[in-house]
Amino acid sequence: MSSADSLFYSSSLIASVLCAMFTIKLNLSLRSREVKGSLQQLFEEIVTLSEVAIEGQLHISYIEPENNTQISRFLLQGFSKDPRFQPILFGLFLFMYLDTVLGNLLIILATISDSHLHTPMYFFLSNLSFVDICLSSTTVPKMLLNIQTQNKAITYAGCITQMHFFLLFIVSDIFLLTVMSYDRFVAICHPLHYTVIMNTWLCVLLVLVSWLVSVLYSMTRSLIVLHMSFCAHSEIPHFFCELNEVVHHACSDTYVNDVVTYIAAVLLACCPLGGILYSYCKIVSSICAISSTHGKYKAFSTCASHLSVVSLFYCTGLGVYLSSAVAQNSHSTPIASVMYSVVTPMLNPFIYSLRNKDIKRALKKLFDKESKKVPIVLTLSKCP
Repeated sequence: MSSADSLFYSSSLIASVLCAMFTIKLNLSLRSREVKGSLQQLFEEIVTLSEVAIEGQLHISYIEPENNTQISRFLLQGFSKDPRFQPILFGLFLFMYLDTVLGNLLIILATISDSHLHTPMYFFLSNLSFVDICLSSTTVPKMLLNIQTQNKAITYAGCITQMHFFLLFIVSDIFLLTVMSYDRFVAICHPLHYTVIMNTWLCVLLVLVSWLVSVLYSMTRSLIVLHMSFCAHSEIPHFFCELNEVVHHACSDTYVNDVVTYIAAVLLACCPLGGILYSYCKIVSSICAISSTHGKYKAFSTCASHLSVVSLFYCTGLGVYLSSAVAQNSHSTPIASVMYSVVTPMLNPFIYSLRNKDIKRALKKLFDKESKKVPIVLTLSKCP
């Protein structure tokens, strides 16, 4: 018998003995049957209430430890449990990850090596490429490791860390896209004052503010999640620790997290998107005011790549939340998340390089410079 059961039976026994003792006392001392009957009924009700109270305390004591259990790991379900698809998924995501890293790394190297690309637009582009590399590196390597080892577990600390850095880089992506839209707005709507407005100090300040806000936001959300308690055996229907999926498995109150989510949706999603839409409304009106067709084409070509990236990022991000709200299939949200967290960073180098003559020229110069070093190294190696 457990200590709780023994407490229950001993309390009941004590209450019964007390009732019997008081009943005997009353029989000896009191002569009125009505008084004796009412007092005896009162003592019986006290015994009943004590038993109910003890049962309630025991019930609470059994439930509370279960709610306050702090788990040590989560299980990431990923995309498919069928072992036949695991090699295909591993090869596909390995290719996309390597493509993302190499493509964005070439953009960064081309921007650094070519002095003609030391402009605000390419400064922001190189920062965006760095963020895209970090964003893919936060989620894809862990997923590849889980597929290769056939182990879907991720530690509690690892899950919180992955969620923190994912929020950090995704918010940085949003703010950098917004800053780049402002750069295109100044370049097209105020071309004569472009170099004065978009000076080096302002460009560095805009990037630093973007990183600072992203760090503060990700730390705030991570600290809120750290104060939550989670139920045992939590399985996340995702390929990484996505914030909403993690909070969904919390056993404690999530009111504070919900309030912060609504505030963040307005400040970190709607406000930057509103700034981008306002910038492009002004850009479109300025382009329409240009008389020559060649001038319109040249002005539009300077912001076509950025507009494509913004459309791809926001459309896929919006698709994630629509799919999670409408679709009943648990695999729809991870598939939609792949689009903005893996596919978009992979496509950004292609979007900015295919239609951009400056990037093409810088990449060609970079490859020519590296190819000239190879014969020199071979010649030196042949010398005795």
